[in-house]
Amino acid sequence: MKIVISSGHGKYVRGASGLIDEVEEARKTVEEVAKWLQANDHEVVVFHDDVSTTQSENLNRIVNFHNAQDNVDVNVSVHFNAYMHTEEGMGTECLYLTLEDVANRVAMAIAEAGGLINRGPKKRSDLYFLNGTIEPAILIEVCFVDSSVDVEAYQQNFEGICQAIADVASAPEDYDDEVLRAKGKVSWFGGPRDEGVSPDEGLAFIYEVEDKPEIFLDSQPPGTTGLARRLDPDEFYIAMRFDYDQFSKDRLAGPEKAMVFAPKTGKKALAHPADWGPHTSTNRVADISPGLMDHLGIMTDDEVEVTYPA
Repeated sequence: MKIVISSGHGKYVRGASGLIDEVEEARKTVEEVAKWLQANDHEVVVFHDDVSTTQSENLNRIVNFHNAQDNVDVNVSVHFNAYMHTEEGMGTECLYLTLEDVANRVAMAIAEAGGLINRGPKKRSDLYFLNGTIEPAILIEVCFVDSSVDVEAYQQNFEGICQAIADVASAPEDYDDEVLRAKGKVSWFGGPRDEGVSPDEGLAFIYEVEDKPEIFLDSQPPGTTGLARRLDPDEFYIAMRFDYDQFSKDRLAGPEKAMVFAPKTGKKALAHPADWGPHTSTNRVADISPGLMDHLGIMTDDEVEVTYPA
């Protein structure tokens, strides 16, 4: 398993400070967690930002580093919390966007190993790290730097806490195995101008406009009867060689979307599954709508990275 783990903030962009310093402790924690991961034969990549001088630069640098790594299973960011100086225990928590079960297990493991209050998993859709990383991610708030109880527990149980993080973050059974990740060349398809499909050609798992009206034109293009030509080229949709044993046709026709990322431009967007394809002979991993291709700023045979479900 491959884990990319980084410390929050940076050498010149400091984080929380109290009885202990967030940046210094996050770096120590990352290095210790990495040792445990390596001891268990996992591939681990570590990053600390020693360059950035602004918060915006720091966030971009960290996320760009994570996204530059290949074949990543999970991204981990290590932080420490702060509120106000207190003699009371405040606890540990783990923030997530998609990995709720993993975040729950990590928070529980840290709490048990460190004797800390378990604040549990917290879904956050407003954090740059969780939104920006291509592969799944969690952000750990180990404890509160301004709680004397937390700091004492953390310092006394440092090694156990780091081992607990490594054990849970690297447990493959914690992750949804029904995730399709693909990387390769792309082309476009669908809409009135797609002469690569016949005028009466349908779609693999969408049978009526009403099944997913948001990706279709309001009326059938003249001289056509099939749904492939009725796709709205300005909407965002995608075709891939989906395994129907893993992803049923009913599920693909549902509301779940794929995340499409273009390494060339750094842009990404959500897209509706719309069809099966392209044929293996094309040596491409996906076909997308012309509108999505324009949005991503790419052309035919440029590379994309796709995750389904997003």
